[in-house]
Amino acid sequence: MHNAISISDQVAEQSKRNITQVIEAYSKRLFGFIRRRVATQADAEDILQDVFYQFADRVDDVDQVANWLFTVARNKITDGKRKHKPSLLDDVFGTEGAENDQLDWTELLFDEADNPETSYLRGVFWDILYQSLDELPEEQKQVFVLHEMEGLSFKEIAAQTGELVNTLISRKRYAVLYLRQKLEVVRNELLNY
Repeated sequence: MHNAISISDQVAEQSKRNITQVIEAYSKRLFGFIRRRVATQADAEDILQDVFYQFADRVDDVDQVANWLFTVARNKITDGKRKHKPSLLDDVFGTEGAENDQLDWTELLFDEADNPETSYLRGVFWDILYQSLDELPEEQKQVFVLHEMEGLSFKEIAAQTGELVNTLISRKRYAVLYLRQKLEVVRNELLNY
């Protein structure tokens, strides 16, 4: 009986060491991956923590650690975005002219269906959106993120930044036009592929 307890303790200790090694090896890269795709550092930290908690529960079931970690992180990011639907989807997605047989980002992103194609397209959308946000001038990016993704009003943003509300509205408009253009290009590429 004493041997069974000793072996069980050794397995538990080895599992703890494996988890610690994985966290040390992947936390920086994984955090960078997540941070580029979420609005705030706090959101990135929360997602990273959730990924490692989930990993700790399944450490013995995971064969390809890096692939598993990044897949779970991407899924958690997508789930978070799905829960927070931006208020001006038609402005951002530019779907008002979409025909019935065309790709509609709005339907795709907030549809409850979860199949490989939908997951892939959602990932493409968020990657392009964040890449395009990084291409914007910092002032336009800031107002877009604060208004659309963090849900602040223009008055709150004006109080925080010291800018006039009309200036903020104008900056967001330019950001929306640029993002719409980038998403339209991607949508056309996907449709013509």
